[in-house]
Amino acid sequence: MLGLSELRETKVYQEALQEGRTEGEQVGEQRGRTEGERSLILRQLSRRVGTLPATVEAQVQALELPGLEALGEALLDFAGVDDLVGWLEAN
Repeated sequence: MLGLSELRETKVYQEALQEGRTEGEQVGEQRGRTEGERSLILRQLSRRVGTLPATVEAQVQALELPGLEALGEALLDFAGVDDLVGWLEAN
């Protein structure tokens, strides 16, 4: 049976450790990208349609990256909050 110090020196342990780091970096990058996109979309929406009702803002906050990307394109055609609400209901 290997002790903890011997286990840390094994190739399997090192590979698992590296895989965990890589996966953690990927998750962190994805979260950062999503948060950045969400922040940008909210700023654009505020500028395009005015102050967002809290319930509408919460719906936008709940969107994942693909939805945020789609909303980023769609908001260019919005004239008001009603257009945003309609888009959220349809998507």
